[in-house]
Amino acid sequence: MEIQNKNDGKRGIFFMEDDGKEIALMQYIFSGPGKMIIVHTEVDEAYEGKGLGKQLVKAGVEYAREHQMKILPLCPYAKKIINMTPDFADVLF
Repeated sequence: MEIQNKNDGKRGIFFMEDDGKEIALMQYIFSGPGKMIIVHTEVDEAYEGKGLGKQLVKAGVEYAREHQMKILPLCPYAKKIINMTPDFADVLF
């Protein structure tokens, strides 16, 4: 399953689909130049325990790095994953 990203310059979503059905998502908003706020992460209960949420957070971190952005994880899940992963510390603001 491939992670996709859509944004309109103000807000966006990283998501995964299975047979055309959205099964995992992570919503974010942009907060001024160079800042991204992760507001919500959700995985369909049928797909829980497969690491999809963590993959979405990792995709968000990679996106932030590619675009020289910092992340504020307001979503408790994203905050937990970022805080547990020392390699992600460089993107926090």
